[in-house]
Amino acid sequence: MQARRRTTVVAASLVAVLAAGPLAAPAFATPAPAPTSSRPASTVDAKALAAALTGLPDPDATAALVRVGGTDGAWRGSAGVHDLPSAAPADPDARFRAGSTTKVVTAAAVLRLAAEHRIDLGTPVQRYLPGLLGGKFRPITVRQLLNHTSGIPAGDGLGESFEEVYAHRFDTLTPQQVVASAAAKGPEFRPGTKQHYLNINYTVLGLLIEKVTGRSYASEATRLVLTPAGMRDTYFPGADPRIAGPHNHGYQAVQQADGTTEFVDVTEWNQADRFAAGDMISTTADLERLLTSLFRGRIVPGPRLREMFTVPAHIDGATYSAGLQRFAYEGKVYWLKSGARYGYSALIAGTRDLSRTLVYSVNSTDAKGEDMNPVAQRIAVAALR
Repeated sequence: MQARRRTTVVAASLVAVLAAGPLAAPAFATPAPAPTSSRPASTVDAKALAAALTGLPDPDATAALVRVGGTDGAWRGSAGVHDLPSAAPADPDARFRAGSTTKVVTAAAVLRLAAEHRIDLGTPVQRYLPGLLGGKFRPITVRQLLNHTSGIPAGDGLGESFEEVYAHRFDTLTPQQVVASAAAKGPEFRPGTKQHYLNINYTVLGLLIEKVTGRSYASEATRLVLTPAGMRDTYFPGADPRIAGPHNHGYQAVQQADGTTEFVDVTEWNQADRFAAGDMISTTADLERLLTSLFRGRIVPGPRLREMFTVPAHIDGATYSAGLQRFAYEGKVYWLKSGARYGYSALIAGTRDLSRTLVYSVNSTDAKGEDMNPVAQRIAVAALR
């Protein structure tokens, strides 16, 4: 099942707002651990940020971890619980499933390889990976994969509904299988004529990285991006369903036949099919390191870094660049990437000059829903206004 709309939903929601087995539903009226925070700055609305985290856990989220940074000031906060049965306070340094923020790492890795002249962004991916897509597809450049203008349709997943995919949560669906299912459908549109955000583009880019380097995606992404950025608590689990190290549990709210809601623990889940599009496990501190290191040119050299801040000008309504999405609000432009896996929602966002950055992880109880999580909305409004 391909994530088609999450980042679009996040940006659209911001525009609107700013302009193991099932558990019984918790008693959300029970007092929860108070939000903790540190280092409020005069240019950051610490009061609004603290208020955004008040009341967790609630029906929308069980925990939230927030880091606001940049030259205008900094703020750190966390709220909610480590898990529902114990109601222990959420770990502010916890690892979590970072979802599609993985694409930022993948794009950076591809651009690093381009800077080393191992990948040409204007060359069709079919030359690097002959036979991968088949004869139905016109030449698709690496750049078109990076900015979601390839026209490759979504690949198949392990189900459409939560119940279907949950039943297969420990099964392995390989990236090669995902790409084969997409290729069998034929092109969605002519390359370069439209922009459609889909995981499949970055799944192919992961395979490209492996082909040109002769090493696994995880090892190359670590070498090219994680290590230079100092992301010591970030890794790619592959087919391992567990989250290594300290982590807060994720839950999905499931409506029962009798009208009640149960909260299913979805912490353990094989994410192998997400691969270079969404397999990463990280922390808010590491994602902040990624954002600042990347924007300062410490990972991708300047000429190639411009790809991450360039949206296709010839496509109406395009907002995606290489790995990021452009979001304008009240005269400021933010470059962001959201991510969502069941139980976990994440976002990284920042101005190009790093005057304001935002990283959050929200343990959303409906992370794959159509709308932006209300807790995440409150955080974003408080942080970016």
